[in-house]
Amino acid sequence: MKKTLLSLSLITLALVGKAQNCSELFISEYVEGSGNNKAIEVYNPTGSDINLSNYRLIRFSNGASFSNPIDDIDSTDLVGTIVSYSVHVLVNGQTTTAGSSPACSPVLQALANQLDHAYGAPTYMNGDDAIGLVRINPYKLIDIFGRIGEQPATAWSDVSPYIGTTGKWWTKDHSMQRKPGIKVGVMSNPGSFNPKLEWDSLPRDNWTKLNGHDCDCKPVGVNENAKAVYLKVFPNPSNSSEIAFVSDNIIKEVKIYNTVGQVVYVSSSNDKTVVLRNLNLTSGVYYATVKNSIGTKTEKIIIQ
Repeated sequence: MKKTLLSLSLITLALVGKAQNCSELFISEYVEGSGNNKAIEVYNPTGSDINLSNYRLIRFSNGASFSNPIDDIDSTDLVGTIVSYSVHVLVNGQTTTAGSSPACSPVLQALANQLDHAYGAPTYMNGDDAIGLVRINPYKLIDIFGRIGEQPATAWSDVSPYIGTTGKWWTKDHSMQRKPGIKVGVMSNPGSFNPKLEWDSLPRDNWTKLNGHDCDCKPVGVNENAKAVYLKVFPNPSNSSEIAFVSDNIIKEVKIYNTVGQVVYVSSSNDKTVVLRNLNLTSGVYYATVKNSIGTKTEKIIIQ
């Protein structure tokens, strides 16, 4: 994974300015649950589908800031395409318990568009780590959850100075959703982070709001599923010798990504059914992005 190195001038540029409403992706949900039950949801408030390969989530662990080099393990490049007025969900990818680090709930992982990589990844946040969403090229910080460079006492809270020493903790043991009236991300590091200004909360391990977001950017009457791409993938799990993709419209392209966003297979097509054989992929989780005449859809596939 490419590391982003920033000069002082680029840092300054990234932390100033504000996009117009409904013009750029932003973080719409933050799940900080028990154990490794963690997830980050990104929302597309625009009227166009967006290729996620140009976007990255970063965890600023324990008060890290742009003045401290950001390790590769602290960031994850997103994969696939996010349809207009829809979401992309990144979920902690740990599937087995390792020592004192428990597996993420398979129920939560089943809600994912993408599973995160091993420890150090953004979805190992603990309620006191700021999260940044960046556009890679041209580089711009387009949203911040928390306050970069600050480590609160366990969590950010709802009473000034909002650093967990007064009031109730909001960013630990909660699922938090962006308020519908929020139409653009936080692009300038705040002087303080008061979570109740832009966020609503649910109790720990409540994921009922995940995989969908209510936002005032969406025009009245627009059906989020109107542009949905029908896609069936089988067998899934597969043994890598054969896997089929079936749609109700002509499939133009199938791309398969690994969990760090690298393209490992590409196939062009002009048929409603595409059968891929002898993929020679190692066992693990992958993501297939299928483009047809209607739009694009990403499906998780498992190679055994």
